[in-house]
Formats: sequence, structure tokens, C-alpha cells
Amino acid sequence: MSSIIIGIAGGTGSGKTTLANRIINQFKDQIAVVHHDNYYKSHTNLTYEERTKLNYDHPDSFDTDLMVEDVKKLKSGSEIKCPVYDFTVHNRSDEFIIIQPKPIILVEGLLILSDPSLRELMDIKIFVDTDADIRLIRRIRRDMIERERSLDSILGQYMETVKPMHDLYIEPSKRYADVIIQEGGGNDVAFDMITHRLEAHILSHKA
Repeated sequence: MSSIIIGIAGGTGSGKTTLANRIINQFKDQIAVVHHDNYYKSHTNLTYEERTKLNYDHPDSFDTDLMVEDVKKLKSGSEIKCPVYDFTVHNRSDEFIIIQPKPIILVEGLLILSDPSLRELMDIKIFVDTDADIRLIRRIRRDMIERERSLDSILGQYMETVKPMHDLYIEPSKRYADVIIQEGGGNDVAFDMITHRLEAHILSHKA
């Protein structure tokens, strides 16, 4: 199998997951998805209170080396056991997800373009660029609903680590993107361009 690897990066709440989901729905069983968020490092040696104080927005908070290995395995035609992260307890769970190799491998995450080893694996590198105010509002909604966090904790983390790490690592990684997309999944023109490129790859390997 010859797989094409597409990477989608961008700041918190930028719309990268929405874009990724649109692509997933378009290609269904022809696509494998690997989320960087699943590769947060395990901290079972720390208490919950200690884990809440960690900087989860720094590149060192991820086991990116493991992710690189897994993406390479998928590209070579082997399945992987992808770790699962539980955001409600700030720790990696004991579960894992079996991911099978597919013609399209989609890699998604905040910092995926900031890592050279991961970046080199990608055939298409996309950065989703959205206004900071919109991104913050989306993050508040998500963390309150999906991760059961208080507004104070969300805003505290945003000011202490999320915004500084965005400015230091995520925003500069935009220069490595092949395509910069405004507003993520809501940009129909960009979505059509991406899907046409991926469809061409699939058709070329069916011929």
C-alpha cells in the first residue's frame, strides 16, 4: 500500500479538528487518523493535583518519538496500537486503539509542524489559522462541556501556558506549512482543494 500522509496543525480552537472530521467523513474507510493529543506522556507517578500543574502545551509534554514510529509503521503497512489519553484525569489511560494502515493517513495536532521528524513524514502540511479571540471562545466551550473543567481553570491555563506556548512554538511552525487555511473546517474552497488532491492519490493507485 502506498499511503499519502496529510498533517493538520493550528492553535487551540482553530478549527483543525473540524477540518479533519470533514476529510474523515469524505473518505471514510480509506483514511487512518492519528491525533497528537493521544500521545501525551503518562504521569502515573504524580498525583492528580501535581498533574494539573504540568505544562501540557509544551512540545516536551508529548511522546512524539512514539508517534513518529507509529506513523512510519502505518506508512509501511502495519497496524499500530495508539495510546488513549484521559483529559478528565490528566493522564494516559490503560486502553489503546488499533489503527489499520490506509491509503490516507491523517495526522492532527497543535504542534505537529514544530517537530522536524514528524514533519518530514508528511506529504501535505496544513496550518489552520484563526483569530485568537475565536479560538479562546471555542476552547472554553470545549473544555467546559467535554472535559468538565471550570471557567477559572480554563482561563488560568490559557494565560499561563496556552497563549505563551502558542506564541513560542505553534505560530512559528506556520512557516513550514504547504497551505495556510483560514477558519478551518468552514473554508469550503480549501476543503475542495484538499479532497481533490487526496482523491487524485487514491485514483492513481487504483489504476
